[in-house]
Amino acid sequence: MLKVLWLQSGGCGGCTQSLLCAEPRPLFEELSDAGIEFLWHPALSGESGDDALTLLEDAAEGRRDFDVLCIEGAMLRGPRGSGRFHLLAGDGRPLTDWVRRLAAWARWVLAIGSCSAFGGFSAASRDNPLEACGLQYENDEPGGLLGAGFRSGAGLPVVNVAGCPVHPGWVLDSLEKLALEGFVPDDLDALQRPLIYADQLVHHGCPRNEYYEFKASAHKPSDLGCLMENLGCKGTQAHADCNVRTWNGNGSCARGGFPCISCTEPGFEQPGHPFLETPKVAGIPIGLPTDMPKAWFVALAALSKSATPKRVRENAVADHPVVRPAIRKTGLK
Repeated sequence: MLKVLWLQSGGCGGCTQSLLCAEPRPLFEELSDAGIEFLWHPALSGESGDDALTLLEDAAEGRRDFDVLCIEGAMLRGPRGSGRFHLLAGDGRPLTDWVRRLAAWARWVLAIGSCSAFGGFSAASRDNPLEACGLQYENDEPGGLLGAGFRSGAGLPVVNVAGCPVHPGWVLDSLEKLALEGFVPDDLDALQRPLIYADQLVHHGCPRNEYYEFKASAHKPSDLGCLMENLGCKGTQAHADCNVRTWNGNGSCARGGFPCISCTEPGFEQPGHPFLETPKVAGIPIGLPTDMPKAWFVALAALSKSATPKRVRENAVADHPVVRPAIRKTGLK
């Protein structure tokens, strides 16, 4: 049985709320059948008060075995490094102290969500008065609460299951992989995110890809066209499988008419421009696909726009298809 300890720090609790929407099977049925037990979770466990504190103290002192430490929310180190902006209820000690103590005993440490991974919204202000950070990163710089050199009992750094909120499937897949075979370094990308989901781009499987190919762009969120050119979509740069492994059976940001804001990446919360705007230089978006040279993109964009079918061009700026695909004999039998 894989035993999981889960603590919540500086955040909204949205990753837990997302996890409760796991599909297609009920969450606890899925966990049980995979041999995963939540030893304690602040919102999902029965133990509270002294019972919860005793359990945590035993785990922090090595008297209670557990395998995985999951942390949701940013680490709040303020004021002046004391950690006293966030004290564990009923205990009076900074949660940062608890996390350090527990991490020393965990076989694996998982940062659940982008706040825990990179600092997220808690660290987003210019002066960061909360002194917020991730477990092993401050934005995209290694360090964080545990330090760049931290390694868990299994010899791995913190596994950053990033997202805002995190997709429930990313959490379940990560825990189930740990229960079956564990992680090795090659299972993680350069930012320590599981390749289970981070080996794809949000662009993959996007229902607006035909519009992207012809550079037929939306001008407002209700339009059907590509959201990249005018509305700030970063799906060609964000590492996640949101449009392949949809949310709640059939959802994603792009499917709902909202651009991808790249929430699995460090620093997404302060892009330097409004989320629904695409910064441009000489009419060319700054945020181009990560693996495509700018000159190629510009040349292909011009060619694509010149070849855009009327159906794609007109539907791109409408909230429903106004031109249907033509019916023609194809010559195929």
